Amino acid sequence: MNDNDKCDNRITTMQEQQENDKMFMRKALAEAAKAGEEGEIPIGAVIVCQGRIIARAHNLTERLHDVTAHAEMQAITSAANELQGKYLEDCTLYVTVEPCVMCAGAIGWAHIRRIVYGTPDEKRGYRLFAPRALHPKATVKSGILETECREMMLAFFKGKR
Repeated sequence: MNDNDKCDNRITTMQEQQENDKMFMRKALAEAAKAGEEGEIPIGAVIVCQGRIIARAHNLTERLHDVTAHAEMQAITSAANELQGKYLEDCTLYVTVEPCVMCAGAIGWAHIRRIVYGTPDEKRGYRLFAPRALHPKATVKSGILETECREMMLAFFKGKR
């Protein structure tokens, strides 16, 4: 194997990761759509461990009358129950909108090492208020299906006005 072969394998792996990210973000978008249908802000999340979805969630703040019932919080709780442990180190969180400060703190405490989100939250996103809230070893990928994620949010709020 020469150096070009190694490079080609890395590109294939990056392409596969990109396709997997899109596939799992579509699952998060399906959760977001459920939230919107229920009158909730349409944010959805899935948590993946070893290529398998172990948690699916969407915002439940209106139904539960609980400001902490964000999609990410619901997904973290569900994933921790599934794995029977509080640390989700080998997991990836897919969420349609950039997490808020509260959710970023929970993501950090859960030791989630990879966070993938669709569209930024310019008003309430963690990057603005607490850019170091995530676990120090965490990596973040943004912009996966960004247009679809953003348009779902815009359509929801346009319908509210």
